[in-house]
Amino acid sequence: MDWKWNGTEPVFFQLARGLRTEILRGTYAPGTQIPTVRQLAAEATVNPNTVQRALSLLEEEGLVHSNGTQGRFVTEDEEMLQAARIAERRQVLRQLLEGAKALGISREEILEFLREEQVHE
Repeated sequence: MDWKWNGTEPVFFQLARGLRTEILRGTYAPGTQIPTVRQLAAEATVNPNTVQRALSLLEEEGLVHSNGTQGRFVTEDEEMLQAARIAERRQVLRQLLEGAKALGISREEILEFLREEQVHE
């Protein structure tokens, strides 16, 4: 994963969001092991404590669980994963609508644009 940090949010939060996306996308399939804290820290070029905070967030959300000394694994609870996917999609769409509203773009214009883009796919 190519990690790029913005200066507006804590890095651990951005890291958690990136890992969450990869889990919900299926890059890390249910039941698979997440790379270790040290591996993720080296890959993302961040402090291991930052990775630990990000993984703790994902544990609180139920997306990953610790299996003692064996590491962390993606949940196998498909219902929970599907609910998280739906919630994430809704959040993205809300942000789209809020941004469009701020620019004075109507929902009808958004729908028309999406229809036009669908034709070009």
